[in-house]
Amino acid sequence: MKILIAISSKTYSGETLSVGMKVGEAFKAPTTIVDVGEKINQFSMKEVDMVQERMESWDIDRPGVDVLEWAFEYLAEKKLIKTNTIEAGFPKNTLVETGEGRSEVFLEGTFCEDLKLILRNGDIIEELKNEVQNHGYDVTIIGGSGKRGMAHDLIQYINSSIFIVNNYKSNQTYRLLLAVDNSAGTKKAVKYGVRIAQAFDIEVDVITVSKTDEFKDNCKVAADWTSKFLRRSNIKHENISLSGIPSELIAREAGDNHIIVMGSSNRNPLKTFFQGNKPLKVLENSQCPILIVK
Repeated sequence: MKILIAISSKTYSGETLSVGMKVGEAFKAPTTIVDVGEKINQFSMKEVDMVQERMESWDIDRPGVDVLEWAFEYLAEKKLIKTNTIEAGFPKNTLVETGEGRSEVFLEGTFCEDLKLILRNGDIIEELKNEVQNHGYDVTIIGGSGKRGMAHDLIQYINSSIFIVNNYKSNQTYRLLLAVDNSAGTKKAVKYGVRIAQAFDIEVDVITVSKTDEFKDNCKVAADWTSKFLRRSNIKHENISLSGIPSELIAREAGDNHIIVMGSSNRNPLKTFFQGNKPLKVLENSQCPILIVK
């Protein structure tokens, strides 16, 4: 399991980083925090190289380093990195170049040894897709505010689960809304949901929605299996069975005080473009964080 947390600024990424690190701790997973800065053209690259060469003597930061430094200070404050790493301070002058427009800072985490800060430059969608494709992350965590289009594209084309931290409020009491059905991805979504519920210390509502008034036996089987799995994991939960349009009812039940966890759609991207799919429609209708498990 590997976690990628995408941050964009000190002002707007606080909750995204907070939620992402909770998820990383829950899975005890190697975690990478990435900031994608503006694309640097060839002319500007010469200036960036010059700045890097003279960074120590001029004390000039490479564009985007300030966001990584803020993330480092957050990790230090929450004691998510080891004491000797905190005492050494943020190593802004020792960014390791690992590819064109990609630099790394290696840290020693307290819940995992492999904790990194990454700086990339370019289009945010392309850079995140490339990061996941080239480095094999299982969950990508992004902010929700103003990023519905980005989330829409990432859900369809990125090869990882996506956690959209939409309207998350750290002072609010949440429950987890676990949407289950007869699809192949339900069991994996349930297992992820258990980890999220444990990380946030919250109870679970298991929701099953039938498009007709009659529930199919395989949907009942999925709901029963989920309940057994939650009981074995010592997770308190309740079951909700509804009839109607799944995407609308899941979003309605979630309101603004749930974290939704559901499996992804198996529909191909072309059909999704024209017809949409359930997870994307839930995202469009929801006002709370949502994890779509692939």
